[in-house]
Order: sequence, then C-alpha cells, then structure tokens
Amino acid sequence: MNEQSKPDTFTEVTAVFEGYPQPIRDTLWELRELIFKTAASTPGVGEIVETLKWGQPSYLTVKPKSGTTIRLDAHNVNQGQIGLYVHCQTSLIATFRQRYPHLTTEGSRAIVLDAHAPLPTAALRDCIQLALTYHRGKQK
Repeated sequence: MNEQSKPDTFTEVTAVFEGYPQPIRDTLWELRELIFKTAASTPGVGEIVETLKWGQPSYLTVKPKSGTTIRLDAHNVNQGQIGLYVHCQTSLIATFRQRYPHLTTEGSRAIVLDAHAPLPTAALRDCIQLALTYHRGKQK
C-alpha cells in the first residue's frame, strides 16, 4: 500500500469516539491519553501503534513487541460504561483483579469503568503498564 492510500487511523479512531454520547466520549479520550503517557514513561515499551481492531480503538506495542493489545470501547452505553479490553487468553484480568479488587472486571477480558465517575488513574496506569509489558514479563 502506498503512502497516499494508507488510512488515517487517528481520523478513524476519532470517528469511533465521537460516535458515543458524553461522558463516554470524554472518558475514552482520557483513557487513550493515559495509554500513551503510560507507554512513554515505561522503560522497554517502545513504539505504540493506534489502530482499529473489530471496530475498537486498539493500542499495541510494535518495536519491541513487549505487550498485548489494549482495546477501548463503550461497554454498555445505556449505563454509561466503558471497557478496557485485553486478550482473553492472558492472565492479565486475573492479575488486575488480585491487585485491585475494587475494579469491576468482566471474565478474563475487560475492566469495566463508569464514565460518570472519576477514573481510578493510579490503578489503571499500573494495569496498562502490565498489559504493555506482558510479553516481557513472560520471558523472565
């Protein structure tokens, strides 16, 4: 694919986020920013790519491939919920649940957040860091 035919991922992600009502939209933007800030401040994470997977804004490490993909989406629009999703075959949600029992989780795939409440930023930063370094941790 040549440079001119590459999709503008930021525009695609913006369209997904803008399709949601407030405060879901603002919370998704806040989580996105937290992912990029956490990646930038975590040694060994490297480059993060933002793309759409299954129509959901997704964040993955590419150089090095230190982590697993993090996806963001509305979880239940009617209840104002957001999902921060990770690959369901990882042990991440179990680890998150153990470290942060106050977080609401769904099965082995998501942290469920209330878009009407302040984000538990410290806990989420740690969870994001664990996801972005998941493969590095398995190698030790």
